[in-house]
Amino acid sequence: MKELVVVSGKGGAGKTSIAAAFVALANQPVIADCDVDAADLHLVLAPRVKERHAFYSGHEAVICQATCVQCGGCLAHCRFDAIVMHGKRAGEATFTIDPVACEGCGVCVRFCPVQAINFPERLCGEWMISDTDYGPMAHARLHTAAENSGKLVATVRREAKKIAEEKDHALIIVDGPPGIGCPVIASVTGATLVLAVTEPTVSGEHDLERLLALTRHFNIPTAVCVNKWDINEKMTQRLEERAQAAGAIPAGRIRYDVAITTAQVRAHTVMDFPESDAAQDANTLWARIQEMLV
Repeated sequence: MKELVVVSGKGGAGKTSIAAAFVALANQPVIADCDVDAADLHLVLAPRVKERHAFYSGHEAVICQATCVQCGGCLAHCRFDAIVMHGKRAGEATFTIDPVACEGCGVCVRFCPVQAINFPERLCGEWMISDTDYGPMAHARLHTAAENSGKLVATVRREAKKIAEEKDHALIIVDGPPGIGCPVIASVTGATLVLAVTEPTVSGEHDLERLLALTRHFNIPTAVCVNKWDINEKMTQRLEERAQAAGAIPAGRIRYDVAITTAQVRAHTVMDFPESDAAQDANTLWARIQEMLV
């Protein structure tokens, strides 16, 4: 079983469009959308949800008003300004906890003299198993201001691998998150191959260098695709040279093509426009990626 993870140094570089094209070109892969902070692969693959599961991670403090004696101890100990005092002074005021500001550290729970603060697990989002026209899909949604997206990414990857093993799928295609943070690390570790999608700009060069440093640190084979390469051919060549110097393999280029935008607006992959420049480039890129996955 092989696992291809498509990532980029920043959002908007085109990784989801390229990942969706690969999904359409592959033979019934298992699909995983690990960009849980801003998942959008479902917009073009139209998954039919079969299972929904709550995702809990960490804890949040909740004051039980019936037990609270309004002493203000929680306010004095909280270092995250999560305690809200309704009133002018302790003993008369009531206290609540802002769930967005609460870091779940548990200090208020520890120091409450009457144990009036509950500390339940925090509901951070949900993960789903779905069917698509291209293959089974594991994906998730993180709630607003929720944390531990790296743990949710690990959950999505685990479920995708479970499906691949149970149904004997040879390939998992992962749409990873942008950047180099915890969710990205959770997406790429242990992968067969990482495809880093970049664009020929100064910021694209900077972000690619950081991303390649990350995959090199974890010793993960990495290929590079320059999206919209024809807007700056000189920069594209420089990006590919830097990628090779960093130990990555330039795998292909995608031309700037309004067909990608048209496909997105119509909730399709660009492969539904087979005569377009981008679709032809994606075909060429996919052939190269398949060689690298063998």
